[in-house]
Amino acid sequence: MKQLNKRQEAILLSLKKLDYLNRDQLSKIHRLGKKRNTNRILNDLSQYLSHFREEYTTIYYLNKEGREYVNSQKVRRKTSFVQHVIMRNDFYIYSGFPKDWKNEIKIMDDKNSVICDALFSKNGKNYCLEVDSKQQMKENRAKIKRYLSLYNGANNFPTVIWLTTTENRRKQLVELCKDMPCVVYSIDDIR
Repeated sequence: MKQLNKRQEAILLSLKKLDYLNRDQLSKIHRLGKKRNTNRILNDLSQYLSHFREEYTTIYYLNKEGREYVNSQKVRRKTSFVQHVIMRNDFYIYSGFPKDWKNEIKIMDDKNSVICDALFSKNGKNYCLEVDSKQQMKENRAKIKRYLSLYNGANNFPTVIWLTTTENRRKQLVELCKDMPCVVYSIDDIR
């Protein structure tokens, strides 16, 4: 394996942390400039990256060599879960790249638990991110019930942020979350 420069290593570490990133996300996170320069940089890393096309964008993730270079144990493949992760990463960028961002974190008390898509803090406040990309509203209702059970009587309960795809779903989530600290965004609000 050849030695990479700091920017190249930072790109691989971002993919280790965030699993899947599209070209535009990589460009924003690492300030790679215009598409042509971003494509050149990513092409130079082709030994360490796998990619595929989805809709109108190319999505990148670490291949075996990339995982070995950054010591990652997580094997990623093209799955139906990718769009969910891309939306989560859009919010990571929107929120200013929080340093304490953690994916798939379990929050629990004595009786209840919930796995949030991401947990982070900003300006001294804690936030749980929930991404509503393709799941049924029934699943969202069940998760909100678990959040409400955790919220009742909890000190320092994090604000729950929902990121969804349509204005209609946004309105439904706002109504369902009215009894706890919550903010709901549509993907169009943050892109």
